[in-house]
Amino acid sequence: MFWDKVSGIYDLYQLLNLKANNGAAAICASFLSREDVVLECACGTGIMTKIIAPHCKKLVATDFSRKMLHRAKNKLSKYQNIRFRYADITELKCKDACFDKAIAANVIHLLDDPDKALSELYRVVKPGGKILIPTYLSKKTNSLERITKIFNKMGANFKNEFDINTYQQFFEDRGIVAEYHVARGLISCCVAVIRV
Repeated sequence: MFWDKVSGIYDLYQLLNLKANNGAAAICASFLSREDVVLECACGTGIMTKIIAPHCKKLVATDFSRKMLHRAKNKLSKYQNIRFRYADITELKCKDACFDKAIAANVIHLLDDPDKALSELYRVVKPGGKILIPTYLSKKTNSLERITKIFNKMGANFKNEFDINTYQQFFEDRGIVAEYHVARGLISCCVAVIRV
């Protein structure tokens, strides 16, 4: 699997875009409260996890790559409120309405069936909760396009690239009302905030 292969160097790639990554994580953290039980899908090596963990009661951090999860668990072992689990965002093994918030960062553009993932996120978040979906924004000439091409050649298989307009349209086409917050950086990131 591609994500297992790149788990050892993934943090280096993330450092290139640290400003946007930290900005997106801070935006997500601003929507959390200390009493929240939070699901994080596609946690990777824990870049967002370490920023959001102090802002919630319990965090269940999941990923589809066991090697990414292993790295995240090792890096973040000091946090007592994080539980790491192997999970597929399109088939979450969780009870209905068991989380106050769910975060799925930089994964929606990779999925064959993003609607199935959205359905699962809606299913596991309590009424009145929030779903936060950060994704990278692409421009025809920016770094993301070059990185996407390299990652695709290596086997990442990106399904979508979004700019701010197509990202908003993605949700509008599905009848989803969201608010949008952009974290600027080398590759800017837009956080869609959906109220359940």
